[in-house]
Amino acid sequence: MIDKEEKPDHWEEIVFQVRDLTKIYEMGEVEVHALRGANLELYSGELVVLLGPSGSGKSTLLNILGGLDTATSGFVSYRGQELTKASEQDLTEYRRFHVGFVFQFYNLIPSLTARENVAVVTEIAKNPMAPEEALALVGLTDRRDHFPAQLSGGEQQRVAIARAISKNPEVLLCDEPTGALDSKTGIVVLDALDRINRELGTATAIITHNADIAGMADRVVHLSNGVITEIIINKVKKTPNELRW
Repeated sequence: MIDKEEKPDHWEEIVFQVRDLTKIYEMGEVEVHALRGANLELYSGELVVLLGPSGSGKSTLLNILGGLDTATSGFVSYRGQELTKASEQDLTEYRRFHVGFVFQFYNLIPSLTARENVAVVTEIAKNPMAPEEALALVGLTDRRDHFPAQLSGGEQQRVAIARAISKNPEVLLCDEPTGALDSKTGIVVLDALDRINRELGTATAIITHNADIAGMADRVVHLSNGVITEIIINKVKKTPNELRW
């Protein structure tokens, strides 16, 4: 746990607590140890970057936090509620109402406009924002009636972000959200994520293998070979527009 003197005031409470988390995948007769005893807290309102090479355990950790995967052993809680003992139904409701996901690939429905792609989520959420409001937060008001084929890659990713935040999630989990984009477009996408974190107070975790992106984080969690090797607090954060890669 972070020392009180180091923890910024706006991190009001622990959202996730992870203790001794392991994940082993069985590939035939071979065991793949994706996580080897991870320990971590994530706080409300913070933006964390999970940094490490392919195979370091970043996506496995994110998927367990998001209820998309289950641990082999260890403990994970969300706001004091243990996820490691949750039923499949409980995990489904947790994903639906509390977590927004953004992936490298946009997964938009080609036959629906940007607004309609966002509305797919708002129709099943408990306390959603209007699709137009979510699209405005990512700077796409003037593109809301366009179909995915009429949008650039960066615009499609911002629609995916709008869809993820439209249900007012307490947590936003992003797996390589700029991985398919050039640096200029990626910075626009990161700016949208940064704005959402600041304006909505959504606890945000971003996976990347790009060390330059770490500059915009409150904290940087380094992973290697399934182990959290280092956690660094950025005392001075960069804005996305200051990032270069």
